[in-house]
Amino acid sequence: MPVYVESIRTPSPQDSQDLAKIYADAPQWLLEPYGDAQQLIAAGLAQGTLIAGRFNDRLLGAALLTRGDSAWHLSHLCVRRITRRRGVGRRLLDEARRLAGEAGAELRLRAPQGHLEANALAARMHLPLDPPAPR
Repeated sequence: MPVYVESIRTPSPQDSQDLAKIYADAPQWLLEPYGDAQQLIAAGLAQGTLIAGRFNDRLLGAALLTRGDSAWHLSHLCVRRITRRRGVGRRLLDEARRLAGEAGAELRLRAPQGHLEANALAARMHLPLDPPAPR
């Protein structure tokens, strides 16, 4: 079965548990500038920027997708540790790229500077890497 990417606006109780599990595996630098995973999730829901990958009715990965006029930024991408290396993150990136392209915008990654994981992902996906936006 494929991973379906969707915008999360009003999570079910199960979705809320899944989101907490996804970001429980995240390194602290990935949560910045938010104090913890709950703040990141709450901000994404409030701003309408939270997207997630669903497989068999469970959320396996999530990210924030901020839409702009000429560029969209994908940040805080995280996949549950037990489901990594199965294409969930790639599916989130591909769908974000497709949506940005349909809107006539470029997709860019946003992450703190100096983290090898973020640099490697940007290079592998051929995406520009920008520093975090001020809150």
